[in-house]
Amino acid sequence: MATVEECRAALEKLVEQFGEVSAEDRAKHVVERRLACRISDLGVTFYGRIHRNGLDPFKEVAPEDGRPAEVKLTISSEDLISLVNGELDMGRALLGGRVKIDASLGDLLRLRKLL
Repeated sequence: MATVEECRAALEKLVEQFGEVSAEDRAKHVVERRLACRISDLGVTFYGRIHRNGLDPFKEVAPEDGRPAEVKLTISSEDLISLVNGELDMGRALLGGRVKIDASLGDLLRLRKLL
């Protein structure tokens, strides 16, 4: 099991990786959404926001507006780190039940093109 700090570092790396996605691809596939990433084995949830200009840094504090996240990801700490480091394939992780994503079908299809 990874620590909360290691998960925070993995999410920071994810934000950096998302910054490498071309502006053209972001414009084509991204709509603004609030994100929640629940680390199941640590009992902590990180919150972020994706938009056409990028991915905002994740925080452990829920957004002040109180609106729920439209995209909710549940993953173990070790799987999060493996996923961000490219050691775990998102498609296989989803099919194997290691990652759960609660989002609309449209959001899933758009995000799939970016992962």
